[in-house]
Amino acid sequence: MKKIVRNIICLVIISSLFSQSVLAEEKQAELSNDSKSAILIERDTGSILYDKNSHEKLPPASMTKIMTLLLIMEAIDSGKLTMNDKVRTSEYAASMGGSQIFLEPGEEMQVKEMLLAISLASANDASVAMAEKIAGSEEAFVDMMNKRVQSLGLKNTHFMNTTGLPASDHYSTAYDMAMMAKALLRYEEITEFTKQYESYLREDTDRKFWLVNTNKLVKFYPGVDGLKTGFTSEAKYCLTATAKKDGMRVIAVVFGAPTTKSRNAQVTKMLDFSFSQYATHSIHKKGKMIQEINISKGEQKSINAVTGEQVSVLTKKGEKTEGLTTEIKINKNLKAPINKGEKVGMITIKKEDKELVKTPLVAEKSVQKATWWQLYKRAFGLFTQSR
Repeated sequence: MKKIVRNIICLVIISSLFSQSVLAEEKQAELSNDSKSAILIERDTGSILYDKNSHEKLPPASMTKIMTLLLIMEAIDSGKLTMNDKVRTSEYAASMGGSQIFLEPGEEMQVKEMLLAISLASANDASVAMAEKIAGSEEAFVDMMNKRVQSLGLKNTHFMNTTGLPASDHYSTAYDMAMMAKALLRYEEITEFTKQYESYLREDTDRKFWLVNTNKLVKFYPGVDGLKTGFTSEAKYCLTATAKKDGMRVIAVVFGAPTTKSRNAQVTKMLDFSFSQYATHSIHKKGKMIQEINISKGEQKSINAVTGEQVSVLTKKGEKTEGLTTEIKINKNLKAPINKGEKVGMITIKKEDKELVKTPLVAEKSVQKATWWQLYKRAFGLFTQSR
């Protein structure tokens, strides 16, 4: 009798565990049950919190502009552009169909106005005008886009234009799009554009143009401040969204939803899931000085290695972050010239020998190569000191 009771109890326990597992899988599946692919990541660490066919190659539609925006922000960061620079519209840029702000050939707008047009209205004409400003032609800019994809280590994306308008051999994946968004969000000022629900262009003219954000979640979901929608008849409804709450920023991507309502509902579920289940703990802010490093043959002998991004660890809600250790590795034989922001090492956060996060250390400022005269004086000074 005892054996029978024991067997029954075991069966009940196994059944209960199986049911819990099934429920957990069903809950995960329900996050994005009406899309072709989806992914949810925590921004600082890149940790994947949810995945559905995230490596499937699909048309990204206007989510393509996340890479367009990334290259624009990098051009600004490098000093090649400023927010106030004027951008002239070519005949070709003005001829773009689809979403647009109806730029006329020869019309000029500032970079910050073009960014607003791309971020809110998904303006194809503004995207091409910016591509031509940076690279000289859209073709050259697309080449830059594909090279940047490769430098991010992404293997399932290929672009044919800057806009996401339908083209053969133009594809990406939910995972790749999330990684591009992660890179774009290094430039925190981009959300000053993407978080706006509405704005205006040409305000003091008779061609005043009202911009309304295609991403309605910026208005209806607290914490959402970007990033980019997409739609074509082939791609269906797509969205790469980002939100920040209690110090944690997440990125949710949906490809191929049947309607805008479904797309927004799926992203909302993913955001709700992330903020209810996980927490981000900041270890070092972006730009924090970690170590002074020596530079060979530079105008300066040393510079600071700083964090290239915020360094954080991710835990389940309520978990402790005790027992963390830090490992710093500086690249060997660093020689001038070195550019500001260039990778010079890595910082790794571990717990019990388990790697939690790995983040690049970058040069705090540029170091030019020393002239032969500077090197001579430096060597002569060492010689006289040694006597």
